[in-house]
Amino acid sequence: MRVSWINVGAMAAVVVAVALLVVKNREGHAAHQILNASYDPTRELYQSINPRFAEKYEKEAGSSVAIKQSHAGSSYQAKLVASGELKADVVTLGLPSDVEALHNKGLIPDGWEQRLPNQSRPYTSTIVFVVRRGNPHAIYDWPDLLKDGIDVIVPDPKTSGNGKLAALAAWGAVITRGGNESEAHDFLKSLYAHAPFLDPAARAAGIAFSVEKKGDVHLAWENEALREANESAGQLEVVYPPVSILAEPTVAWVDANVDKHESSTLARAYLEFLFADEGQEIIAREGYRPFNAEILKKQSKHFGKIDLFSITAIAHDWTDAQRRFFADNGIIDAVYTPKPRTELRTD
Repeated sequence: MRVSWINVGAMAAVVVAVALLVVKNREGHAAHQILNASYDPTRELYQSINPRFAEKYEKEAGSSVAIKQSHAGSSYQAKLVASGELKADVVTLGLPSDVEALHNKGLIPDGWEQRLPNQSRPYTSTIVFVVRRGNPHAIYDWPDLLKDGIDVIVPDPKTSGNGKLAALAAWGAVITRGGNESEAHDFLKSLYAHAPFLDPAARAAGIAFSVEKKGDVHLAWENEALREANESAGQLEVVYPPVSILAEPTVAWVDANVDKHESSTLARAYLEFLFADEGQEIIAREGYRPFNAEILKKQSKHFGKIDLFSITAIAHDWTDAQRRFFADNGIIDAVYTPKPRTELRTD
């Protein structure tokens, strides 16, 4: 069945529309409001976080608040905020390097990561596999992705945090198990050869796999994988490969914007709520691994066992990884060709 026809220009327009869409969590006119620019699959997380924070803040401060949301690929969001097109008060992005990009533009100060606990990283995550019921192609580990006839659904590493982390996880799955960089290069190149297209953001890739039923395996954020499986009525399963990357989504208030909006107190309180026990409990229930070790242990039933390697296993730090892998003429440019969808079909 034909679903729709989307050319490259139309897809770009869709992404822009998603990025600029904001949704109030409270009706009416709030005394104070902030805009949270987040990465693509955190919609459900902030649908749970925002009303609880607003209720708490209003009781303590005695004034009404509204939290607006914007969602798109993490790196795309960072570019919009850095350019001034998206005037976010806070950013809750998929990679530390995406927030660091705002520091490089002078929008947040030196030492920004030390202003909140755990280097401003309220939770961690990783990249896992989603497969069809019964795992018909026996996909259990990274090399299984290169089996003949396997179509891999993964977002574009130039625009999506999910896409970047999938690339880093695949590379690290080779390096951390004794392979060299030449072998990692060949593996990553072969992986993209198995990708029929590269959607610009995580949620679009998830819809392609779970709703449009494209591909044989989806490389997804852990929380997205859990959500897809839970909503599939038994049609999808989550597979934890033996090893994957430790993803470290990162948050910050954007000083240049909160100063203009006079929203610094609200913005800081909002992000601090993510690190408080109530926020950490919500984070765990939504499929993210809270930084609070006690809450993570209590909620461990939500998460599969997996060996997670740090970014330092394959780069000096996240900034170095951004430069080596994703900058112009970096590793990614050498191993992949952009593959936007020109036509959407379901079997």
